[in-house]
Amino acid sequence: MGKRYVEVFRCKKQEYYNAIATDVNEGASSCNLPVRASSSPANWRKRSPEKDTIGYTEVLKLRGLPYSVKKSEIASFFCDFNVPEDRIHIACRPDGKATGQAFVEFTSVEEAKEAMPKDRMMIGSRYVELFPSTPDEAKQAASSSRSRY
Repeated sequence: MGKRYVEVFRCKKQEYYNAIATDVNEGASSCNLPVRASSSPANWRKRSPEKDTIGYTEVLKLRGLPYSVKKSEIASFFCDFNVPEDRIHIACRPDGKATGQAFVEFTSVEEAKEAMPKDRMMIGSRYVELFPSTPDEAKQAASSSRSRY
């Protein structure tokens, strides 16, 4: 597991069954792609209320990505939105290594908001956090690092 940790806590049987049912239902994606949309303990908690009050643009920031993620995997994660790979920017350090962050440009603000329920779903073995961002933040990240293409 590396530097990650596992949180273990007591729950009632019904809470367990609800979590399993959610995991099964979310895993039945309409896209049938290798990216797994799964529930995690982080998903059981309520989303941060600040994500609901932040102003949205057509750009979302992804954090917590596997370092080996490819644009095609991110496109598969957002398969319901038909995001072309040229609108996905994976941030890298100056030495070329991935930072675990990326920026995705959607076609509209509404589409970016519709993608937010994917917050804390899985790509590979990592859950990915989504945050509203701006085109300026995406450009700044691209200029301060070498964006992977």
